Amino acid sequence: MLSKEEKLRFLNTLREDEEFRLAVAGLLGLNTILEELKKLRQDFQAHLELEEKRWEENDKKWEQVFKKLEEHSKILEEHSEILEHHSKILEEQRKLLEEHRKALEEHTKILEQHSKMLEEHSRQLQEQGKSLAELKVVIGSMGRRWGSDLERTVLEIYRQALETKGIKPENVAKFTYEDVEGKYYRKGAKIEVDIYMHNDTTVLIEVKSRAELEDVEWFLDKAGIVEKIIGRKADKLIIVAVNIDKDAYERAQALGIDVVAGAVIE
Repeated sequence: MLSKEEKLRFLNTLREDEEFRLAVAGLLGLNTILEELKKLRQDFQAHLELEEKRWEENDKKWEQVFKKLEEHSKILEEHSEILEHHSKILEEQRKLLEEHRKALEEHTKILEQHSKMLEEHSRQLQEQGKSLAELKVVIGSMGRRWGSDLERTVLEIYRQALETKGIKPENVAKFTYEDVEGKYYRKGAKIEVDIYMHNDTTVLIEVKSRAELEDVEWFLDKAGIVEKIIGRKADKLIIVAVNIDKDAYERAQALGIDVVAGAVIE
């Protein structure tokens, strides 16, 4: 700290000595410059720190952006793979649809051919129907004699099978009974059955070109009626048929009726 005298001496020297005055002025300007430079340096340092902070923030933002871009790239890659897979599926479906279309066209052609064949068959059936109608008229005119001859023919066809059961076809007779008073069945009903009687053996036989389920049931009922009429129990019931339905065959077996047949029809 300068005294008052020192200050006065400094001022006089500054006023009188130009060289000193210039030196002081230069010194004062240098200090100002140094202060300004110091302040500028501080401001620049603060600016650098701020910019560095901004760059750090920008780096973080860019890292986030790059991370998002990487995620989006993966998603796009996955989507591309999915689209490629879907494209393959669509192509396969297109091929299948094309194959189905061709198959439908082929089936349509086949159906058209079948329709024509069915039309032809229908026409032939109509013609056959007319022929059958004419045949029925002829058969009807042959009457009962034809039926009797047919039964005899069927028995002869299965002679060997019947003989193994102890029955000779020539000894089989037609049994006919008309229940005039309705004593055993409905009044006026006619009961017909083939019968084989030898010594003490009685066998009732039903002859059919084709035996159906209702034929089996009726034969059993009819046999019961005949047994009452003749006053003795039949030792055996036999159905002789060219063909017999499967359900009729199984029912006959269940009822204990023997079956002699050429074929069992499903």
